[in-house]
Parts: sequence; C-alpha cells; structure tokens
Amino acid sequence: MKRYCLALDLVNDEKLIAEYEQYHTAVWPEILESIKKSGIELLEIYRTGNRLFMIMEVNESFSFEAKGTADAASPVVQKWETLMWNYQQALPGAKPGEKWMLMDKIFSL
Repeated sequence: MKRYCLALDLVNDEKLIAEYEQYHTAVWPEILESIKKSGIELLEIYRTGNRLFMIMEVNESFSFEAKGTADAASPVVQKWETLMWNYQQALPGAKPGEKWMLMDKIFSL
C-alpha cells in the first residue's frame, strides 16, 4: 500500500468553510464510488484554519493519471469538482487549475 499526502486551501471565510465541511458529511455516493474504483483504499481530510491536508492510501491499481482521466469523463465528478471550487483556492505556487498538491515527505520515524 502506498500513501500520498496532499494539501489545498479553502477560501478563508467561516461561512464557506462550514458549508464545505457540511458537504463532506454527506459526500455524493457517485463521488465515493469513483474514489473506491480508482484504487484509493483510505482517504482522510484534515483541516486547520483554511488549510486542508489529505491522506490517501492506495493499492497497486491506483494512478493519478487514470483517476484524472476517469474523473474528466464523469459528469457527476465534474459537477462535484465545480461545486468544490466555490470553496477551494489553490496553494501559492500552484499551476493554473491545479487543486490538491502533493506534499514531499521530509521525515519518518
């Protein structure tokens, strides 16, 4: 099993952050299915202030390229992603349109 850690910021507005968290208490079933079908076995999102931190554990069938292709072909995933952009903002240094950014592991015990 491989683990990836990613980061993203939310728009720094308490009302929008609360709405974003509310959506994540009842993620659309099609989104959950697309996550599972891609080979993601565990996905957790944590928040401090407006910074999000995601942990993904994936099996050998997972690839970011395949997940991106499948997501682009799914109208429901695209609708979810468009909705989420109302709450999200790219990290400093992100490329145009880039959302979650992979983090580099710098320490392990």
